[in-house]
Amino acid sequence: MAPRIGIIGGTGVYDPRIFDIKERVALSTPYGAPSDVISVGNMDGVEVAFLPRHGTGHVHPPHKINYRANIWAMKHLGVERIISPCAVGSLQESYKPGEIVVVDQFIDFTKRREYTFFDGAKTVHISTADPFCKEMGALFASEGRRLGLPIHDSGTYVCIEGPRFSTRAESRMFRNFADVIGMTLVPECQLAREAEICYTSLAMITDYDVWSEEPVGIDIVLRVMSENIDRVRKLIAATLPKIPKERSCCECPDAAREAGA
Repeated sequence: MAPRIGIIGGTGVYDPRIFDIKERVALSTPYGAPSDVISVGNMDGVEVAFLPRHGTGHVHPPHKINYRANIWAMKHLGVERIISPCAVGSLQESYKPGEIVVVDQFIDFTKRREYTFFDGAKTVHISTADPFCKEMGALFASEGRRLGLPIHDSGTYVCIEGPRFSTRAESRMFRNFADVIGMTLVPECQLAREAEICYTSLAMITDYDVWSEEPVGIDIVLRVMSENIDRVRKLIAATLPKIPKERSCCECPDAAREAGA
């Protein structure tokens, strides 16, 4: 199989009722091992490659994920588009728990990660002014509205190093610049851009970050997370067949070439 669409997400996104696995691929890469084996199969008539970002059993914390190996492996399999569901906290009252955000900007507050494939003799500066695929983002937002899902068609994601959560002071600062907060978007999205892969982040809001004085128990977070996963599964399953085979309406396929790579 030669899947052109990949999904990098938590194991909760995978649903054997809608994803028919045909093969499992274990790859070695120039950057080490990916987070896990890649499951290749069929979802609603579309070939898809699925990779659990944190590995089976959630064994890789955000700051230890081998993002370069994950993106290299997807590229090696022939993946041209990546859908990336992730869990986030909200920094704004208008971005409510249970809602989905089609992220269109990010702010990077990570500290110790491997950010680029171009770390050798040749230096290449990839533009990330608009870091996400506009075509796929618009398609997911439109399909989400059609399905009646609580979805935002834009939002800024601030990515922190983890694994600790923010202090209240940090959270209040981040509120001035971003809408949601998480730990896994960077460098995953920029590496996808270097690899000229279209990338869409579907951020699932689980709770308000600690700027809010509203107490949130783990039981509430788990309930909202379960509901969000069901919504994202529904959104992905409905949108996959509508993703064009040709990539002619976005800049993603030429990102590295335009930077002189």
